[in-house]
Amino acid sequence: MASRIARVTVSVDDLAASLALYRDVLGLAELYTADDVAMLTTDPGDRTGAETQVLLHRRTPTPGDAGVAISFGVPDVDAATTAAVAAGAVLVDAPADQPWRERQAVLRDRDGHLLCLVSPLG
Repeated sequence: MASRIARVTVSVDDLAASLALYRDVLGLAELYTADDVAMLTTDPGDRTGAETQVLLHRRTPTPGDAGVAISFGVPDVDAATTAAVAAGAVLVDAPADQPWRERQAVLRDRDGHLLCLVSPLG
C-alpha cells in the first residue's frame, strides 16, 4: 500500500485570523476547533480517510523558506491570490504560468509560512 499525506500541521500565531485565510479564502472545511487547534479538511464528505487534513496549531510559528510549502489547488489562481492578500497573506511571486503547466502564485500566510496557489493550464 502506498503512503499518502494524511495531515499537514501549520503553526499559527492568531487562530481566528488564520482561519480567515485557510477556511474562508482557500475553502478548506472546518471539522472542529478546540483550545489552540483547528482541524480543517480538503474533502468533508470523504468518509474513507483519503482526504488531507490541515491542522492549524496556535503556537509560536517558525517559518523558513527552506521548509515545507503547501500547494493548494484552486480554480482561479488570480482571484484566490487577490482574496488571500485581502485576508492578510503577503504576495511573494505574482500569478504566472509555469513551465510545468501550472499557473502559480506564491504567498506567505500571516505567520510567514510559504504557500502556493496552483491551477493546471488548459
